[in-house]
Amino acid sequence: MAHFAELDANGTVIRVIVIEPEMLATGHWGDPANWVQTSYNTRGGMHPQGRPLRKNYAGIGYSYDAVRNAFIPPKPFASWLLDEKTCLWNPPVEIPADGKRYAWDEGTTSWVEEIRG
Repeated sequence: MAHFAELDANGTVIRVIVIEPEMLATGHWGDPANWVQTSYNTRGGMHPQGRPLRKNYAGIGYSYDAVRNAFIPPKPFASWLLDEKTCLWNPPVEIPADGKRYAWDEGTTSWVEEIRG
C-alpha cells in the first residue's frame, strides 16, 4: 500500500488515499495521470529512513509542482517566502528564540508575543 494524492487540473491536491498502485492503474479511481505518490514520512525534504519523496507529504489544498517534483503547502501569509530546498514557507523575519510564544502579524510583518490569559 502507498499514499497517493489526486490532483485537479491546476495541480492542487483534492484528496489523499492509501491504495495499491496497481488499483490506480485500472482507471476505477479516474485518470491515473491525476494521481501522484506521496510519502507520509516526508517533510521538508527529510525522511527518517533517508528516502524523501516529493519534499512534503501531500495534503488537501497543497499544490504539486512538477518542475520541482514537490508538494508545496498553501502559502500561509503573502509576505512569506518559499524555501527552495524544503518547499516549505518561511517568514521574512525569524521567530525570536527567547522561549516566549509568538504569532505572526502580517500587517506589520513581524512576530507579536502572545499574551497568555
